[in-house]
Amino acid sequence: MNSKEKIEESIEHILQNKIKKCDLGVVIGTGLGGLVNSVNIITEIPYSSIPHFPISKMEMQNSRIIFGKINSREILIFDGRFHKYEDLNYFQITYPIYIMSQLGVNKLIITNAAGGIDLKLKKGQLMIIKDHINLQGGSPLAEKENFGMGERFVDMSRPYSKDLIEKVVYISNQSKIKIDLGVYACVLGPQLETSAEYKYLRIIGADAVGMSTVPEIIVANQLGIECLAISVITDLCDPDNLEQINIKEIIEMGKKGEKRLLKILFELVKDI
Repeated sequence: MNSKEKIEESIEHILQNKIKKCDLGVVIGTGLGGLVNSVNIITEIPYSSIPHFPISKMEMQNSRIIFGKINSREILIFDGRFHKYEDLNYFQITYPIYIMSQLGVNKLIITNAAGGIDLKLKKGQLMIIKDHINLQGGSPLAEKENFGMGERFVDMSRPYSKDLIEKVVYISNQSKIKIDLGVYACVLGPQLETSAEYKYLRIIGADAVGMSTVPEIIVANQLGIECLAISVITDLCDPDNLEQINIKEIIEMGKKGEKRLLKILFELVKDI
């Protein structure tokens, strides 16, 4: 069975389970599932019930598709994402984006948790991704499963929507929520970086670092989907004063940033 046939079977099952088509999609990052608590959920289905859908091995992933509303705006939420370090290929990692496209999504909001390379960033702060650096050593467009799914030589001169970024900046200013724009470096993981690696990331122009988002953004651009991505800065990556990872603190900072992110999303969906 080829990639298109797998997607068709997945879509058939999803629609049979009362998930509706709509034009706005959200992918929720690791540890940010609390965003769903403020959504009026109409229906949901677990990834595990969908033919050909990958299954996350991450403990903090809820792994479900939600169709619901924020205010009166219909929205599709993919609560749980996939990473290359989970021993998945790029077609599996980006499978939700192909599904979203078939369900009518033409605007995509991606959230993630990231480490702050730019030391002006603070823990719990939000950063709009204005550009990215792919350091994973691969691309979803280079895998055979992607062949025939769309353009292979995709322009990435403007991977993130200028219009959506301007709207978020305006909302954050009105709401007095501090937010920065920055460059996101996508690494393989799952280990965090060494002091030398953080120095390297700073030299090449990264403001934050994480292990997701970029493969999804590449495929979204391939499919003509308008993209916005926002990172919650959960830890600081100061190579000269590097502290050991504190999972409890990272989760706390994620929740802190999540509250700010929710305020912005509530206002944003009114206007897109």
